Amino acid sequence: MSAQSSEVTRPEKVLFPEAEVTKADLAAYFDQVAEVILPHLAGRPLVLRRYPDGVDSQGFVQQQASQRVPNFVDTETVAADNDRGDVRHVVANDVDTLRYLANQACLELHRWLSRADRTDHPDLLVLDLDRPSSVDLAPLRRTARTAAELFEQIGLTPYLMATGSTGYHVVAPLDRSADFAEVRQLARAIAELMATDAPDELTTEQRVAKRGGRIFLDTNRNAYGQTAIAPYSPRARPGAPVATPLEFAELSRARPDQYDLRGIQRRLARKDDPWAHLFDHAAAARQARTKLNQLDGR
Repeated sequence: MSAQSSEVTRPEKVLFPEAEVTKADLAAYFDQVAEVILPHLAGRPLVLRRYPDGVDSQGFVQQQASQRVPNFVDTETVAADNDRGDVRHVVANDVDTLRYLANQACLELHRWLSRADRTDHPDLLVLDLDRPSSVDLAPLRRTARTAAELFEQIGLTPYLMATGSTGYHVVAPLDRSADFAEVRQLARAIAELMATDAPDELTTEQRVAKRGGRIFLDTNRNAYGQTAIAPYSPRARPGAPVATPLEFAELSRARPDQYDLRGIQRRLARKDDPWAHLFDHAAAARQARTKLNQLDGR
């Protein structure tokens, strides 16, 4: 590793005061989990949430890579989904880039659901279970299991992640045969069927005021240029929680913010990444939509 790439300036800078995590600690974390996190980041445009003065300060979102980004950091220029033209994103393909991001006080790494070589063809579908503060974990966990069962019924292989925030993601790998429009339609149809079956508990209503304290089945991430929190990314929240892939057997005992920067390293020392072979089970979105329509009687 080069001296330039490994240098962390102001290593003593505290980024998570409550957890006493410094910039040096964040860089060390990325070093230690690089083997697990990099396969989930490689080839994907990233959107970064940076907090140069720590999590208790006002952070900002960075999409466009800095003009001063070092030569060892890979970037990909992709078309924006609005009138901004092209956007040059950082892509984390190696541990040096992770250390660079730690030095930039990137507390959250949000990844595209597609890769830079085929940006309009996602290889992931994400159903975000967004829990209001009035809802406890029992119905949220029940919803995650219901989603997993429905995924399996239509030929998708479900994977679970505790987001490090307040909810869970249920994710399915795709074979990139469909574009974002088709995948988003599939995700919405899944969410609408679930909400129809449990209208008092679940909703697809975009407006918060109309959700009535129900769990929001958020499919908005399944669109070109949208992102989802990356597995093993820290979250910019007190205590330095981490987005953590889980096995469904762990759901009944794992809170959405169960693991922090230190706890996740202990977990990985005794347990392999549950998502390590996720793409061995990639499925076709179009076939899943056909099966969903049949299931729904359409």
